[in-house]
Amino acid sequence: METTIFDTALGEFGIGWTDVGVARVQLPGLDRAALLARINRDGAVAGAPTRAIEAVINRIEDYADGAAVDFSTVALDLRGVPDFHRKAYAALLACGWGQTTSYGALAKALGDVTLSRAVGQAMGANPIPLIIPCHRVLASTGKPGGFSAPGGALSKLRMLALEGVSVGAPAGQMAFGF
Repeated sequence: METTIFDTALGEFGIGWTDVGVARVQLPGLDRAALLARINRDGAVAGAPTRAIEAVINRIEDYADGAAVDFSTVALDLRGVPDFHRKAYAALLACGWGQTTSYGALAKALGDVTLSRAVGQAMGANPIPLIIPCHRVLASTGKPGGFSAPGGALSKLRMLALEGVSVGAPAGQMAFGF
């Protein structure tokens, strides 16, 4: 796996890729040394992005600038990811910009609402956050739930705010900003 880090309006991201596609994304929030250590773990090495990876980086930069970005066509390398997790990620890819879903709704889409915890575990282990939009998955109460990226649930709320989603706002007030 090859990797690179790049700066955005949200901070430095890391991305890792193989000949199959994007295999790893590290969200902002770590200092540079920690970011490099995390993105280059397990033998990954710094590399020069291909044209396809440059296009993904450009989309991430656009996202960080607040543009509505669709990552659903990005080639992903999920080799080594458990089958259930891959199914959960595939179901989540239907949740587009500015939309949210719940752990329970994803579990139901996977055939059994009692799989909500398993869905949560899959989201927490997501190797490609943002592109696989685990930040769009909320608890059944409408609260943010967990988020394993730097900054935790606060980072999740910031990402959703970029997409115009105000978690926990009373109905009718989101559009007016109060």
